[in-house]
Amino acid sequence: MPQPSSEIPPAESVVLRHQARSDVGHKRAVNEDSVLAEHPVYIVADGMGGHEAGDLASAAVVAAFRPLIGEREVLPEQVVAAVAQAQAAVERISAGRARGAGSTLTGIVLVNESTNPAWLVLNVGDSRVYRLSAGDLGRITHDHSLVQEMLDAGTLAPADAADYVGRNVITRAIGAADARADYWLHPVITGERLLVCSDGLSGEVSDEGLRAVLTMGGTVEATATELLTQALLSGGRDNISLIVVDVLSSGVTAPVDPSGVDVSESEHDTVDLSLEDTAELPWRKGRGGGH
Repeated sequence: MPQPSSEIPPAESVVLRHQARSDVGHKRAVNEDSVLAEHPVYIVADGMGGHEAGDLASAAVVAAFRPLIGEREVLPEQVVAAVAQAQAAVERISAGRARGAGSTLTGIVLVNESTNPAWLVLNVGDSRVYRLSAGDLGRITHDHSLVQEMLDAGTLAPADAADYVGRNVITRAIGAADARADYWLHPVITGERLLVCSDGLSGEVSDEGLRAVLTMGGTVEATATELLTQALLSGGRDNISLIVVDVLSSGVTAPVDPSGVDVSESEHDTVDLSLEDTAELPWRKGRGGGH
């Protein structure tokens, strides 16, 4: 692990600005997304299950992270524990429901890694985290979905992914048999912009469209509003939730390797960040109707 540097401040001194937006969209009757955007936690949960189970599930996921709000120092193992608590809470909601309940979970948490500030990026499902730096937009997370597995295997062409009949099937979810989270550690870099979003945004606006809005130079408030507007103009077929986070100061300044470290399958200093392997259970998320 990297040694502490006097040039890199502790996480509580990192200065951020953020804005969250969440909208039911044009086709849904209920917003089953939940958002938590309070320092140092910025997460989106996209619920599924129908008959109020979806919004209950996503709310339970968010509630599991609330104890971290306002903490001056958050350690990676606290985030892992919150994911486990979210899984237990959604399992309780699922009990006795024929269709069960589940939720995606994705986001960023500002943590102290060897006293250096870092983003602990986490993901379960097909919500996403993007990072914009020096005009380049990269997706940090990797979808847990049937489409992504087929793309990885080369059995589905990228051009066909948007129209594929199984595009809404996800292979991991909080509340499902397979709720393993992926984790990445990324340095906090002054001037970077991060986007956390449900597939209600990424499914309506292409990555190039996202980059165009994120690089317009607007405030986080204006940028978040424009992203939501673009998703609605493109159809708004799902609930749309997003968080835009700007690092204003006290992060690492370039040059630095921004690629981060995938710690999903490696041992952290104080906690094994890979959760116990469990059986895979695909979940289908509806478009224009209930989950």
